[in-house]
Formats: sequence, structure tokens, C-alpha cells
Amino acid sequence: MEIQELVGAVHHVAWLPWAVQYFFLIAISTTAFLLALPAFLLGREAALPRARLALMTAVTTGITAPIALLADLHQPGRFWEFFVYTNASSWMAWGAWFVPAYVGLLVLFAWAVHRPAFHACGQEDWRFAWIFRWLSLGGSANGFARPLGYAALFAAILVLSYTGAEVYVVKARPLWNTPFLPWQFVATGFVGALGVMLVLERVLSRDGGTEAQLNRRLALWLGVVAVLGAAWYGVALSGISPRHTEALASVAGFPVWHVLAIWGAGTVAITFLLALLAPRNSGWVTGLLAIHAAWMFRWTVFMGGQAVPKVGSGLYDALLPAGIAGLMGVIGTFGLWLFLVIAYTTFIPWSEAGVPTAGKTAAPSRPASQF
Repeated sequence: MEIQELVGAVHHVAWLPWAVQYFFLIAISTTAFLLALPAFLLGREAALPRARLALMTAVTTGITAPIALLADLHQPGRFWEFFVYTNASSWMAWGAWFVPAYVGLLVLFAWAVHRPAFHACGQEDWRFAWIFRWLSLGGSANGFARPLGYAALFAAILVLSYTGAEVYVVKARPLWNTPFLPWQFVATGFVGALGVMLVLERVLSRDGGTEAQLNRRLALWLGVVAVLGAAWYGVALSGISPRHTEALASVAGFPVWHVLAIWGAGTVAITFLLALLAPRNSGWVTGLLAIHAAWMFRWTVFMGGQAVPKVGSGLYDALLPAGIAGLMGVIGTFGLWLFLVIAYTTFIPWSEAGVPTAGKTAAPSRPASQF
């Protein structure tokens, strides 16, 4: 007689809620930046109201995301190890280079776009004009914004690629090891970005035309999310791909996953119908629902995915703890983003960002009281 015994070791989860925050925010930042490009790189002035909101969203979430990533590493010193002990075969190691490059280029691009307005504000006779003269570096030309924008675009594509690939390559978890996942990250990133832009539009602009345009684009990306989800389910159900069938079988017998599937599909459907049928005066609802959908997808992928044991039966608990590594961390990350939005709208003439030009173009002056 032969006895085979499996012994399970106690270990902490690999991805904490901080990781959910990071993947949520970096996806919003990169996709929002892509939404800003038609105006700032292609010169479509009609798209400027949307592009200004998109750039604000990209910058504020782009700065917040790496801070959540550092928190997920448990100690900042581990980030340095990616550079001194690099591993060319690791997507995570490549991400240590891609993310700083993207954030740095994004901030430089935003500065170049706003430089004419900084220069104009620095010419005014008021107490803090020297700050804007310093920010403009004594000039108003912003033609170099386009080269910076193309460089940031390349970095954004690299970030989107690595964030999807570093989860997709984990063959030990069938739920993650699917080529659909990187595309789902991108599509839900656009949903989250448009959700944030809708909320900011309702707070800052309250322009019905811009709200309607954002809602229509939100409906488009919600449709993409629905198609990708249906395609994944169809492939898993058909048996064409044993990997997808295994992934579906690993969660199909648990009621909590049925609830998550119904909840996610219902959220996408309701938001889609509202955005498509009532594009005006629904921005608060569609925006918040879109943010919720994008965040819940990542929570389900990372925390729910880790709840499925590699060996054994049943599910592990995937609860949101109340401490700094859980709920308080999520709230703190949101608080940091909110602080950056307040600082951005207070000290940066964001509503005057225009199409970059080769010559010196100063934005119209704004009264000092508005800053």
C-alpha cells in the first residue's frame, strides 16, 4: 500500500488590495492619456474639453498609482532591487523601468501643454506670479509637447502591455493564464477612465455636450467589455481551449462566483443603457458605476483569483481587511488622488490647455483670484 499525502503550507497572499489599487489607477492613467491624444497630438480643437479632463485624470492617477505599488511591496527598498538585480525574463522587472518612464514623460508632457498658460499667469501683477514665471521657465513655446506626447504614448503602451502580461504569464492559475485578460484590462481601463472623467466633468464643468460625448464613449467601451466577457465564457463553455474550460470549472460550483458574474454583468448592462439612452444629466450615475465596474473587475481578478486554491477544494477567504493593508489603504489612496485633483485644479490653469504649436503662444490671462 502506498500513501500519498499533500501538506499545505501557510503563506500570505501574493497580491494585496494595494495591488488592486495600483492596477486600477495605472490602467485609468494610461487609457485617459490615450483619450487626451486626439486633441493634444492630432490638433482636434473640438476635443479639447474632453482632453483637458483626460489629461487631469491621467496625471493625478498616474502619480498615485506607483505609490500604491510601493505600498504593495511592503517596503520601498524592494523597488530598488528591480534595478540592481534585474531579470530580463520578468515582466515585473521590466515594469520597474516602464512605470517611472511613463509617469515622468506624462508629467513633462502636461507641463509642456500648460506652459503658455503658466507664462501668461506669470506676467500678471499679483503676489504669486513669480511661481508661474518659474514654472514656465521664462518662455511660452510648447511645440516640444508633441515629441514628449509621442514618447509618453510609447511608454503608456509598454505599461499597458506589461500590466496585462505579468498576470497572464502565471500558468499556475487558469483564471489568469488567458490571452483575454490583457485586453480586458485595457477595456475596463477605458471604462474607469471615462467614469472618472464624467465625475470630474460634473464637478468642474457641468457642460451637457461634453457629458453626452463622454457617455457615448463609455457605452462603446462597455460594449467592448461585454463582448470580451462573452467571448471568454463561450470559449470556456465550448471546450475549444482546455485552459479556459479548467478556469471556468474551478469557480463554476461556487455561489459567490455566480453572484459576482451576475453583479458584473448587471453593472455593465445598466451603465451601458444609461449612457446610451440618457447621455445627458446621468454623468454622476454612469461615472460612479463605471468606476465601480473597473475596480470590481480587478478585485475579482486579483483577490478572487487567489481565493481559488492551486491544490485542494473549496475557496479561501478573500475579504477586505479593515487595516492599512485593506480598507484604510484603499481610502488613503483615494484621499491622495483627491488631494492631487484639488492641487491640480487650484494651481494649474487646466481649462486653458490648448493644442501645442511650434511658435510662442501665450494663453489668455486669468484673474489672479481664480487660482
